[in-house]
Amino acid sequence: MIRQFTDQLARVVSLNYPPKRIVSLVPSQTELLFELGLNEQVVGITKFCIHPAAQFQKKTKVGGTKKLNIELIRSLQPDLIIGNREENTREDIELLAAEFPVWMSEVDTLEAAMDTITQIGELVDREPEAAYLNFLIKAGFTDLQTLALEQGIDKKVAYLIWKNPYMLAGRDTFINDILVKNGLTNSIVESRYPEMDLEELKVLNPELILLSSEPYPFREKHVEELKMAIPKAKVMLVDGEMFSWYGSRLVKAVQYLFQLQKELK
Repeated sequence: MIRQFTDQLARVVSLNYPPKRIVSLVPSQTELLFELGLNEQVVGITKFCIHPAAQFQKKTKVGGTKKLNIELIRSLQPDLIIGNREENTREDIELLAAEFPVWMSEVDTLEAAMDTITQIGELVDREPEAAYLNFLIKAGFTDLQTLALEQGIDKKVAYLIWKNPYMLAGRDTFINDILVKNGLTNSIVESRYPEMDLEELKVLNPELILLSSEPYPFREKHVEELKMAIPKAKVMLVDGEMFSWYGSRLVKAVQYLFQLQKELK
């Protein structure tokens, strides 16, 4: 049966429903597909789609999110490809969309992430499972927001994702929305992921600096470097997946963020 869906870039996607051969080009969405029970239907993933580990070992890797192996994807004969505007390149997506049904997400808030879970659930015939995940996510983040208010968490934060040069999560990003929902205010007023040197970061005078585990693997030595440069700031390593993966990992992120809030009191 042919069905049409409109993706989050307002593109109409026609596919054989339900899809039986899915290629997923985004780690958080790949994990979601497996959480929805599509172990057999997912035939291709990226080299960054590391969760769950057992499925990562089994599945064909089609390159990186921004450097896809188009010929390998063709060989898998997918009846659905699922990507994301930020994670994948326009060139790769346009090339693939000329040959295959390609459904694209665009996620910059928790609410948009939940919409994505709902829509992917509809796309792959897993609506009840998607609804249950969203129930857990909504309940968890409602509690997180309440707790942040009760504890009076109100700190200016800088969230670093890269070094040499430093790059930070700015406004209009999913990371920013997760920070806000935990009572934090982004020191960065620019959109997306601006570059910044250490002197510019000092001028912002953040009370809290979070060093993400991905995409740059910040370590304890980087914590010490920033403590030396900005001694008034509290500097912490954080699990980047809990701030930037917008699929089913959000369920696990709730407990992680509860613990983080305790450390910020």
